[in-house]
Order: sequence, then structure tokens, then C-alpha cells
Amino acid sequence: MGLSRSSYYYEPVQPTDYDLLLMNRVDEIYTERPFYGSRKMTKVLQREGHNVNRKRIQKIMQGLGLCGNQPGPNTSKPRPQHAKFPYLLRGFAISGPSQVWSTDITYIRLKSGFVYLVAVMDWYCHIVYQTA
Repeated sequence: MGLSRSSYYYEPVQPTDYDLLLMNRVDEIYTERPFYGSRKMTKVLQREGHNVNRKRIQKIMQGLGLCGNQPGPNTSKPRPQHAKFPYLLRGFAISGPSQVWSTDITYIRLKSGFVYLVAVMDWYCHIVYQTA
């Protein structure tokens, strides 16, 4: 049949309540400090009284799709194949409304899930229009 014996008899193991608690706590800490990797995350959890090791936290972070986002080396060096775009507002005097707008989007964690907050700002009067 082309099916191995170990695959046929395998029964998936459901995560325990403590594993779910750790997953939620790791997600909360990562939301507050996305630059934490598995080492720092393990230290924070150990200070909170959890008996965990780094490999367990690595597995949890991998399962959640999380990784520390520290910048790597040479991130400020431009690559020759990348296009360079000029700053179009240099020397431009913003003299009235609706000349220059900017936007930003962010992720906000809630107890029941998450929402995205989008902000649109007019640079002349610094009015922020928000939608959630």
C-alpha cells in the first residue's frame, strides 16, 4: 500500500492545558517585545516561575510561527541591485491641507483575537483619521 507502519498507528497528541498556557504567554510576550528570541523568552518565563528549557520554547515559537526579529549584520549597507528612490518631499513646503498624506497600519492583540488599526494623517494639520 505504500504506507509505513508507524504512520498507520500514529495517533496525534493534543497539547496539554499547560502547553496552551505557555503558548498564550509566549504570544503575549512576543507581542510586547517582538525582538525576543528563544533565549530571552526562556529567561522571562523562568523568572515568572515556569519550569521550561530553551528547546521547549523554540518548539513553541516555531509552532506559532514566531522568531526574534533582531536585525542581521550589514543591514544598512545598500545592495547594488536595489533601486534607489529619491525623497520626493525634500525642499517641498507644505502650505495647505490635502497636499501630503501618510498612512500606517498596526496589529493589536485582544483577549478574543486581534484587530488591525489603520491611521491616515494629513501632514499639514496633523489630523489623524483612524479605522479599526
